[in-house]
Amino acid sequence: MTVSFSNYIRKVDMVCETLFLAAVVASLGITEGFIPNQGALRFTALGDWGGQGESPFTTPVEVAVAKAMGDVADMYQSQFTLALGDNFYTEGVKSVDDPRFNETFENVFTAKALYNPWYVIAGNHDYYGNPHAEVEYTNRSARWHFPSFYYSMRYNIPASNATILFVMIDTVMLCGNTLDETPGSDLGGPEDVTGALKQWRWIEETLKNSKDNYVIVAGHYPVWSIAEHGPTELLVAMLKPKLEKYGATAYFCGHDHNLQHLKEDKSDVEYFVIGSAHVVDPSTAHSDNVPEGSLKFHDGDTSSLGGFAYVEVTASNATFTFVDALSRKDLYQRTLYPRKVSD
Repeated sequence: MTVSFSNYIRKVDMVCETLFLAAVVASLGITEGFIPNQGALRFTALGDWGGQGESPFTTPVEVAVAKAMGDVADMYQSQFTLALGDNFYTEGVKSVDDPRFNETFENVFTAKALYNPWYVIAGNHDYYGNPHAEVEYTNRSARWHFPSFYYSMRYNIPASNATILFVMIDTVMLCGNTLDETPGSDLGGPEDVTGALKQWRWIEETLKNSKDNYVIVAGHYPVWSIAEHGPTELLVAMLKPKLEKYGATAYFCGHDHNLQHLKEDKSDVEYFVIGSAHVVDPSTAHSDNVPEGSLKFHDGDTSSLGGFAYVEVTASNATFTFVDALSRKDLYQRTLYPRKVSD
């Protein structure tokens, strides 16, 4: 963030424990007297946030993330949210009329600052149900944007001619589905090979034709991850080379229920796992299955109540921040820079 919560608190001379600070900030009104950077595009991102399949259809982690993300979105005037799949645990939704849309989404993420576009993709749990119903829900909700299983959108960065492209992909369609009892990311390959090849061609053309200053690719399955599921072999083999060839800025994902940042020394692509908005999993089972030295940050603290990401993008740089839902503190920050775009 341009101004971290800790710096904000210091400005008003409140020096206390983190939890107490969060309570004080909330009681005072977190946006009062603070003007976010009007020359920036500001958004939040979360993955694996979809509550649970039985009453009350939420988890304590999801509820905490919803509240904290609302506070952050309010303070920084966030303009939209990326929802990175596993939107409804455990078996997705049955139809566009499924009450889970209200029980797990509309009635949980109620902060006024979150009534802006939510750009949604599907995860493996969404495919256990009716993912087409989630696409159809776009026509029912003013903020739910899931126009097709893969799509892109472009935003202008304020006070500049710079742009950022978001490439939202369907990794279940590309790689196949997995069951919870399946260890790691042992996927069987795409169910519809023709459909997967069509999406691969679309991804390549979209990346190839981009002249944007930043390109964020977002999917559900990770490319790299040290946690329970680990790297997704097919994405390592087929997506990673495309990200590198066409100079993508970063890849956002979920699937593993923690927060991670990875970057290979010989690549400019940054990888962020943002998957702790439902439960938190401390697993590091695949720490030996990622490139040596690539892990820059990992948080799987089960005593926390999960987390999410806040991103602020200007023409000169982008600041990615992992935020802890319980304390509201910044867990980790990474600065990203514009791509070198040829004419």
